[in-house]
Amino acid sequence: MFDAVPQIVQQIFKAHGTKHHFVRHQHICTAGEAATHLYFVEKGRIAITKESVGGKELTLCIATKNDCIGESILFTPLITYPLSAKVLDCCTIFSISKEQLEHELSENLAALRECLTWIQIQRMREQTKLRDLLLYGKKGALSSTLIRLANSYGEVQPNHSIQISEKFTHSELASLCATSREVVNRLLQELKKEKVISEENGYLTIHRLDYLQQFCECEQCVEFLCRIN
Repeated sequence: MFDAVPQIVQQIFKAHGTKHHFVRHQHICTAGEAATHLYFVEKGRIAITKESVGGKELTLCIATKNDCIGESILFTPLITYPLSAKVLDCCTIFSISKEQLEHELSENLAALRECLTWIQIQRMREQTKLRDLLLYGKKGALSSTLIRLANSYGEVQPNHSIQISEKFTHSELASLCATSREVVNRLLQELKKEKVISEENGYLTIHRLDYLQQFCECEQCVEFLCRIN
């Protein structure tokens, strides 16, 4: 329902934007750079990250098809990007200048209303994720991340387990949990021994979702809030 940029806003990007192709490991924008453009993802996966001065990296979300990058600069005095966007898979995006998008939205109140609703949903997602990362320890953070991956990429199997259709390396999971790869490796091994999850060819499958929910005190919030993108 609120997973993608509203269609009316997508049309603005495609009608007035410029199409680009990026390959794995390229940066679309970097925190601290001049905030001049916003980006609409046509295909691919992009990690939206924040790095500390010491080099620690937190992945706040994974932008995928029909997502927007840089929406936090809209109608604000921000002059630099607060976050970085790093390509995980080859992607195709549309870029549009901040000034032009603000002008187009100001001229189209229906588009502006839908865009603001979508941005508010994004902020609520970030707040719930940060709550889980800060309050429930490393196991709770990993449990929350796995639940969000299941809601974003999960495919229910005949035995009611949930297979995550995208591959995530342990380093990528660690960045999503704001912890180290070694900690994630240890926690994943514990979950495998307890038959909560399994992993085959790099794909994770969740067998006991309720077990994960108890570690992050799951509030059973609406699914569109509990996502990784």
